[in-house]
Parts: sequence; structure tokens; C-alpha cells
Amino acid sequence: MGGLAALAKAAGHTVTGQDKKLYPPMSTQLDKLGIEVLEYAPESLPPKDAVDVIVVGNVMSRGMPVVEAMLEQKYPYISGPQWLAENVLRDKWVLAVSGTHGKTSTSSMLAWILEYNGYQPGFLIGGVPANFSQSARYSERNFFVIEADEYDSAFFDKRSKFVHYHPDTLVINNLEFDHADIFEDLSAIQKQFHHVVRTVPSTGMIVHNALELNIDKVLAMGCWSETRGFQVDDNISQTGWSVQQESAKDFAVYLDGKKHGEVHWQQLGQHNVENALAAIAAAHHVGLNVEHACNALKSYHGVKRRLEVLLKTQTVTLYDDFAHHPTAIETTLSGIRAHYPDDKIVAVFDPHSNTMKRGEHNMVLANTFTLADQVLVYAHSDLNWSVSEVFTPLASKTEEFTEIESGLQLVAQAVDKAVVEAVDAQQHTHVVILSNGSFSGMHQRLIDYISR
Repeated sequence: MGGLAALAKAAGHTVTGQDKKLYPPMSTQLDKLGIEVLEYAPESLPPKDAVDVIVVGNVMSRGMPVVEAMLEQKYPYISGPQWLAENVLRDKWVLAVSGTHGKTSTSSMLAWILEYNGYQPGFLIGGVPANFSQSARYSERNFFVIEADEYDSAFFDKRSKFVHYHPDTLVINNLEFDHADIFEDLSAIQKQFHHVVRTVPSTGMIVHNALELNIDKVLAMGCWSETRGFQVDDNISQTGWSVQQESAKDFAVYLDGKKHGEVHWQQLGQHNVENALAAIAAAHHVGLNVEHACNALKSYHGVKRRLEVLLKTQTVTLYDDFAHHPTAIETTLSGIRAHYPDDKIVAVFDPHSNTMKRGEHNMVLANTFTLADQVLVYAHSDLNWSVSEVFTPLASKTEEFTEIESGLQLVAQAVDKAVVEAVDAQQHTHVVILSNGSFSGMHQRLIDYISR
């Protein structure tokens, strides 16, 4: 919604907004744009005759006083995705990046690849790419990159957001069960993915993870566009996109069994290699040379809150990662472990998403942390499950805390211990904050403690 506000402002509209618990980086971005944001309240609504339309985010629901006031006073309103489709995406070549994981990173990579090569795309991304320092950009040029979310559009439109976008190039990175507050099961999510597949024109392309059976099932429901698979494993595919890993931060890119370029960059983990390959494939669809796409990624600097390094000292590195799903957590930790096999990893976990709070992933949750040496879990009051029970397989290295202050103390003890051990064993410690929320200011307080 902050990105939509930025696009509307750039398009010449007067924009104000309402939100709750707004925090950086989005609060900072909106403030710089001069967009006033007030707390949710009926009295904060502007006069009706001063409003062309209220763009309603999907966090809003019936029963909220501001929503009831909007309906009773008959303000004109529209969902965010529909407003975007009608006011920004119309007549654009839309490159939409979907999937359970990696949407933000892949979208950021794709936008940077196009920017580096002179395409000057518009974009709307669910994070702040370091290469742009903003999550959204309005452009008069033909190309628009959008992070295509499967979450519902609004309380009055339960279709997935991406159904509105009508992409010419659709990326499907992966597909797993998530958003348990919206979808009953995986098949319900697959149905929504097939809805967006139905909107891709016959002249368009669907770039998809060739190793994901859940995506295969979606495409088997019906597909009227060209498809190209990508895969990151030990094989060079003769049909589609693949890679040959040369080192932790170097890989060669292949199309139909032929080498087309090399990437040398600073990103960690196999998941980012998959994201990069998807971005390269999407850029190739608009006509970009593969080698030129690879060259762009050499200067790609990542996304805020996606394994973002907040602070690095001689003995400790502090990361922020927008963890919302077990697979995302596992890939983050495996990326660090692969690059730093002998170092210590301390995971500080906030199960913040609705799906996490409901316990939908409890059967696999503990196993996602096996690569961490120490796991500190925030057992906040909204959890519907017991941390000690779910993390029984990792009981020897798991501690829970119910208050932020006690959590800070646990992390502080881990950091102090890391400093002592580093003197003796020359071992570095990686502290990873895993949360898709504000974590009550945990990030800044740890920065302050470590840099004291």
C-alpha cells in the first residue's frame, strides 16, 4: 500500500493515508515523499467532496470503525490491485513475479537488470531494493515489474491480487501452502494461480520452476501461453534454463544446454541463484541479451530485510530477514551455512505471520532450524501453540522468551559469548533476526548493543 501511495503521488495525485504501527523502511519512504499517514480512525477520513477514491488495502475488514464510516458515508472506494491495474498497468508490458517465496528478491533483481540495461522500468515491490532505495517507481516507459502476491485483494474482492495484473511475462518461483487465514488448503492456492495463468496472453510467457510439482499441476489445468522452465540442481538442462555452480558466489547460466553468461555477485544461497535465474529468464523474454542480464547482477545489492546485513564487527554479523515460511527460513540459514561452514549461527525467531501464529507449519518448523547452533524463539501471546513442544527435536539448543526485554538479554548473552569464543577459536557468529514484523524494535536495539 505504501508503494501504491508512492505511485499515485508520482502520477500527480494528492495522496494521504491511514495505517497502524507504521515503521521503517516504509515510514521513512512515505515521509520523504511528503505523504501524510494518520492512525486508523473515522474522524481521520478527509471530507467526502475532497476525495476522488479511497484505495482500500486487504488488511482492512468489516467491523473496523473507519471501514464502517467509509461505507455508511458512501465514499467511492476500490481495491489496491484494481486501482493499480486501471491507473498504472494499462497498456504496459507487465512482468509479474509470483510464488510462495522469493517474490521480492526476484522482482528487485529483474527491475535492476532492466534498469542497468536502459529499459527504465516502473516497478512495485514488497520491499526496498538497495539499488533503488524505494519500493515503487512510476515510469512513462513501457515496462513494469510487479511483485505478484496471491493474497486476497480486499474485504470486498476475495480474488488474489495478481489476477488484476494481466501479465505479459509471468514468473512462478515456487508454490507451497501459506496464508492459512485466507486459503483452506494447497489446492485453493493452486486454483488462484491458475486464474492468473488464464490471464496471460498467447503471445506472453510463463517462466516457472521446473522442479516444482505443485506448479506442474497448475499448468496442467490449462495453459495458453509459451512456458519455459528453470532449475537449479546438479544438471544442465537441455530444455530450459539451468546453471552450473562454480563457487558460492559464482555461477554460469545455460539456456537449452548452451552457456550464455556468467554471474559473479555478493548474494548468498541457492535460493538467490534460483531467483536470479528466474529474473534473467524474464528479462530475456522482453528481448534482453543473457550476458547483459548477468552483467547487471554483478552490481545488484539485495533488498532491505532480505538477509540484510545490519551490522558487522570483527566477531559478529547481524542480519535482518523477512521470514514468513519454514522454507524461507531454511533457505536463509542454509545460505549462511554454505558460505560460512565453520561459523556459529544464532537464529532469533518471531513467528509473526497469521499462518505461523495458527500453527499451520508446526510439523516441519523445528526441522527448518537444524543448521542453526542456537535458536531463540519469541513465544508471544498471539501464538496458538507451545514453543517447547514444537521445538522438542531441537530442545538442547532452543530457548523461548515471552517478553522483548528477556529476548534482548538472551541475544546479548549469545553475542558476549561469541566475542569470547572468537578470541580462542577465531570463530565468527552470525545473528539472524527472522521476522516479517517490526519485532517491537528488536533490530535497532541489537544494533545499539553490538556496536556499543
